Amino acid sequence: MPIYDFHCLSCDRVFERIVRADALPACPHCGAAQVEKLVSMPAAPGKSAAIIASGRKQAAREGHFSNYSKADKARVK
Repeated sequence: MPIYDFHCLSCDRVFERIVRADALPACPHCGAAQVEKLVSMPAAPGKSAAIIASGRKQAAREGHFSNYSKADKARVK
């Protein structure tokens, strides 16, 4: 699943999430459901793996394991 940037319309913060293309997550800062998906910059060649790994670690720290296999979960903890 790709990493998307979102803007919270309630608290005006920007955050990233690894979600399905049609999903709109709640804001992690204020919990509001009023978020909009932002247009993200394309990933630079050669750095995509590091960006993905960073996003997965952030998602794991926040408890978002729904798209992880058991092996992935063990690797990021």
